[in-house]
Order: sequence, then C-alpha cells, then structure tokens
Amino acid sequence: MKLVVFDVDGTLVDSQHLIVAAQGVAFAEHDMAAPSRAVSLSVVGLSLPQAFRRLVGEQGPIESLSESYKRAFNTLRLDPAYEEPLFPGMGELIERLRARDDLRLGLATGKSRRGVDRLIESHGWGDVFATTQTADDAPSKPDPTMLRRAMAEVGALPETTVMIGDTTYDMDMAVNAGAAAVGVAWGYHPPGALYGAGAVTVVETAAALADLFSGAFIEVGGDTIVAGLAPE
Repeated sequence: MKLVVFDVDGTLVDSQHLIVAAQGVAFAEHDMAAPSRAVSLSVVGLSLPQAFRRLVGEQGPIESLSESYKRAFNTLRLDPAYEEPLFPGMGELIERLRARDDLRLGLATGKSRRGVDRLIESHGWGDVFATTQTADDAPSKPDPTMLRRAMAEVGALPETTVMIGDTTYDMDMAVNAGAAAVGVAWGYHPPGALYGAGAVTVVETAAALADLFSGAFIEVGGDTIVAGLAPE
C-alpha cells in the first residue's frame, strides 16, 4: 500500500496567529516574557510538553504552561480573528488525492486527538484519512513511532511511504522511520533547514506538491525510487 502522511499545522493549516496568541496568554499567566514570534513558531510540530521544554528549559513550568496554552487555544479559536484557514490549494489537493484508489492518506501531528477530530469534522474529511496519529497517541516528533504506527495501520512499507511537512521535526521523523521526506516552503522552518534534515525535495506551492502526484517520482539517495507518488 502507498501511504502519504501529512503534518497539520504549517502544512495543511495556517494556525500561526492562534498559536502565537495562545502562547502569549500562557506566558502572561505565569508572569513570564513571551518568546518572539519566530521562536514561538520554531517549536510548532512538537507536542506541547516538548515545545515548552524547548522554550523554557527543563526547569521551567512545562506542564503548567502546557495547560494554560490548551485553555487559551480552546478559547481563542472561537474568535474569528484567529481563524485557521487551509493553506492555498491544500484543500483541493486533498480532494484530488482522496479519489485515488492507489493511495492511502494519513495525518501525523503534534496536535491533540481532540484538535485533529475538530479539524476533520470542520472540513468534512471524515472518510479521507486512513490513519491519524496525534500527540495523544505516541511520543513527540522526531520520534518515528507516529509514522511507524501509520504504516502498520494501512499495511504500508517505508519505501512506499511519504511524509509531507513544514518542519525539521517532520523530516527527521520520516528519515528515522525509513520513509521519504517532502518539505513545504510555506510553513515554519526554512527550506535550507528542511533539506538539511533529510528532505528529498521542498515545494514552494500546493500546485508544485500536486505535480509530485501526477507523474513525477522522487529519488532518494540517487538510486532508491519512492513508488508512492505517480498513479500506476
């Protein structure tokens, strides 16, 4: 089985304003200075404890900040000012891929199961993803457990699995699981960092990503072909 796994925040969904605002509330509740926007977004993709561990260190109030963040996030997401739109073209790409009988689609994200369920419901994706892996199910990226579980659930092999994401955590997870890593340039880590973490290619637009599924193959290491992109 050929499996294409998507990250969520920064890859499918533009959630940056909500994430930064929720972090700001969490830090304010602890009388701590919030990190810069760039630093806030640099940890997107990690589970909440891992993200706050990066931001405040091992001795910081990691669990308390995580709980504050979750409360703020759930409150702010109801405000239209913090809408989480799909990135341009990604909704159309998902609709095209869901019609393919030679692919299975999945999600692997640092979001909670509750957040993923809400995303799926809001976009009418109830029958789209054959596997969904969340921060509630496995260790944080870049640990490969999420991706390995996704492959096991659909019967896919690493050599026919592609992970699509916007952060080095996504690329590292794919490499650690033996799958191909494809980066997107519109997210929270720069293309150079994605390549450095093992991306076989980084696309600039959803249209360029769609092209990978319309006939092009990706070479890994110059000789291994990822046989999970072009229709047979």
